[in-house]
Amino acid sequence: MTVQQFVMAYGVEQDRVRAMIPDGYESLRPVLRINAEIMDGKDVYVEFNAPVAHDGRRGWLNIANWHSAKDELRFQRDGERVQISSPFLTIEFTGTGIEGGCPAERDNDGCFFIGEDETFRSAETITAHPEFCDCEFAWHFHTDDAHGRSEGKTIPAFHEEAKTEYPRCPLIAENAAAIPCRQVLGCYSVMFER
Repeated sequence: MTVQQFVMAYGVEQDRVRAMIPDGYESLRPVLRINAEIMDGKDVYVEFNAPVAHDGRRGWLNIANWHSAKDELRFQRDGERVQISSPFLTIEFTGTGIEGGCPAERDNDGCFFIGEDETFRSAETITAHPEFCDCEFAWHFHTDDAHGRSEGKTIPAFHEEAKTEYPRCPLIAENAAAIPCRQVLGCYSVMFER
């Protein structure tokens, strides 16, 4: 299967993320990530994640995921611009032609999926070279959900010490999408065979 993967991360208040992270997981950085894939030029898969440590591993905690087979996801391509949209998310990537990816991926053992059956999926080994993208996104669960636009550069995000203790809330997409975006930190795309 041919996969075109688009990855973007944006900065948020880390204490707001901590209020959603289940016991036993540690929030690593003030970041939320959207990972979108177009598979064989027709199917769309989107994940919404937060960086965590758990059980001796570092990776991404899956907040939610959607697939075009059962969710209202679609994509549109116009040259270097790819838009993925649904009733709850609009995200647009435009390739820059410059090779580069995300340094956080080197600190990634895989993805944690929680629910009735907690699972861990090891990170894929992708040898293809990623390309930096410009990106614009908006969540649409509520009127004031997170939205933002990249600034043409990759910006690092560092662990923030706890300052504010927010009430605990469920780890669901609607709660995470309500956390304001401080800044789009970076985005890239990569094409590979799975």
